[in-house]
Amino acid sequence: MNQRITFTIALALTSFFCFAQQNTFTDSTKSYFTNYIKTHDVIKGDDIKYFRFFEPDETYRVTAKLTKVDNGKWFRMETSGRIKKTFRVYGTASFSIHDTALTLNIYQSQSLMEDNQYKDYLFLPFTDLTTGNESYQTGRYIDFTLKDIKNGELVIDFNRAYNPSCAYVSGKYNCPVPPRENNLTIAVKAGEMNFAKLH
Repeated sequence: MNQRITFTIALALTSFFCFAQQNTFTDSTKSYFTNYIKTHDVIKGDDIKYFRFFEPDETYRVTAKLTKVDNGKWFRMETSGRIKKTFRVYGTASFSIHDTALTLNIYQSQSLMEDNQYKDYLFLPFTDLTTGNESYQTGRYIDFTLKDIKNGELVIDFNRAYNPSCAYVSGKYNCPVPPRENNLTIAVKAGEMNFAKLH
């Protein structure tokens, strides 16, 4: 087999595996969307047709370096209602998207730490340049657990960013408002978009 044929076969195989990998990511993300809609706590029945999502995009799935904050101070995070919620910064995630260096704080809830089922829960609220336009006006969330941190790194998949309950029902929920330091300077065109049904 000559060198040119070998190179052509290698190139074709590389293209195939890249396509298969992308297809697997897309399928996995769309499957996540389907399950998210099916198990949603707030929206049921015919209203599920109003869910909207950005197209799956693997460039918004990043591996971040997580710098742990020891003995972070508890503070009262603003919410959409009158009752503030108590959190502390668990750590700071550093990563890049489209060559832009970014950081986000990962928070730990005081009340959930007292619940055995959710004591390992970590919370990432954020805003970006789509906030108030293509995505919900207050911001979006991503959830983690302590087990998601491996060797000081955390995979953040913005394709799984979701809206707070307040995006669907006004005045009923106390949704945490992302602190100013979690305002990203880029547009994150991934994850859940604005709910299409007006209140």
